[in-house]
Amino acid sequence: MIIGSHSATYRAKRFFGKFSVIGRGFEVLAMHLAFGIRMVAGVPIALKRYRKIIMREVSDVSFGSTAILSGGGTIGVVIAMSGVAAMLLGIELFRGLELLGFTALSGMVSAIANTQGVAPIVAAIALAAKVGTGFTAQLGAMRISEEIDALDTLGVNSTIFLATTRLIAMVVAIIPVYMVGLLSAYLTTRFTVVVLRGESGGTYDYYFQQSLTPSALASSITMALVFAVFVAVIHCSYGYHASGGPEGVGRAAGHALRTSILVIGMSAVVLTFGLFGITPAVPGMGIE
Repeated sequence: MIIGSHSATYRAKRFFGKFSVIGRGFEVLAMHLAFGIRMVAGVPIALKRYRKIIMREVSDVSFGSTAILSGGGTIGVVIAMSGVAAMLLGIELFRGLELLGFTALSGMVSAIANTQGVAPIVAAIALAAKVGTGFTAQLGAMRISEEIDALDTLGVNSTIFLATTRLIAMVVAIIPVYMVGLLSAYLTTRFTVVVLRGESGGTYDYYFQQSLTPSALASSITMALVFAVFVAVIHCSYGYHASGGPEGVGRAAGHALRTSILVIGMSAVVLTFGLFGITPAVPGMGIE
């Protein structure tokens, strides 16, 4: 009987323990959401008081302090990743269209796929891996060394001073960085289809120009901006709330990167349908 009662107690603890884990998960989510709200709400104050810090962060986000050693900083990483993804896209789209005899439409597919999906997602993941993890490590190191507590003691709003400034820098830097990455994707896909696979350059350019519209570019930039905000909020929040010494900072960086990739993927689906619609529109070809 005693053994049976202990077994039942153990099963009950395991059963109700699952609900406690879920409850802690919601607590962590609420903590990060509240931190993100404070970050966004502090934008006017940061723009007024910390302009020099924001400009310094913009430089770090775009190029980094060791840009040459790290392959050109964030811009170099975005160019490289966009180029590789666009080359794979060019190879596979040409192979698929070749089976149907529609290789002339490669330019149209390139304009739609790169603008609406490949380039924004690749740029966001590059930002999360290159810049976001840096944010988490920097804020995490300041947290475990009690520098953040010191700022709060001095009456400085640490959330605005450390996190909001980085959020603004990310939003400012993402537009030129993303446009360079998008251009890299366009050129690489064209090189793959026209030079490597032998498609007519004139035909490719014609369908590409007919399919690429200013509104599509604006929507693509909007996607990149939204992704940048998500990356900055997630990584700054994990770094700000890090604990457990250097090991805890490393865990926080890993959790932040996984969370960023998951949020980017889910939000990409919503933004693609919301900004571009379920059916792609190509006004230059009469498809609306």
